[in-house]
Amino acid sequence: MLSNAREEILGSIRKHLAASGPFDAGETNDQVVQSKSHDFEIKKNTESLIELFAESLEAVDGHCVIVNNEQEVIDAVRRILVDLRATRLSPKRMAVSDADEIRYLVESMSSELDEVAKAPSATELFGFDVGLTSVQGAIAETGTLVLEADREQNRLISLVPPVHIAVLDAAKISCTLGETLDALYRDGKVSPAITFISGPSRTADIELTLAIGVHGPQELYVIVKRAC
Repeated sequence: MLSNAREEILGSIRKHLAASGPFDAGETNDQVVQSKSHDFEIKKNTESLIELFAESLEAVDGHCVIVNNEQEVIDAVRRILVDLRATRLSPKRMAVSDADEIRYLVESMSSELDEVAKAPSATELFGFDVGLTSVQGAIAETGTLVLEADREQNRLISLVPPVHIAVLDAAKISCTLGETLDALYRDGKVSPAITFISGPSRTADIELTLAIGVHGPQELYVIVKRAC
């Protein structure tokens, strides 16, 4: 029954996105995105999507680091940890997901921290300071990360520790939510659990006082790796 409900919801989203196509088509080629220092036209190529994603992520208080290869990913993680040691977070333990693409980081980070653990249990996770995962996609126009539970054991690692560091392959960045939903729908099915993350966790009380990190990470770092 849950599967049928999920398919109905996704089907409705796809139907309405398709219906809006004729109205969006006239704007797609001419749309201009305003940034603090410059304007640029959205183009369907990797570099412009990286730039738009970085700007959108930083607009929701996330941090973006752009690198070119695996060694630069390692260097970026080290710099992040060094910077965090100067804060009250001062990380000592890091939980790493079971993704093959970040396996090489485990050995590289072992000397930087007191402990680096691969996919610890849900109970153990509350004792870790940093969660490191890869992601399965990203939405450039909102700076949103997309995590699929059936592709990687990443959900709790991305949500429980005070700091989340995500490694994103630039080729997985889509421009819009609609494009991302199309990419998530494979072989007639989707992952049973999909997490969308836009910046650090934030919430507000009845008086609209904003608090960061109450229900999730206080800091979000995304390392975008360009295609080699």
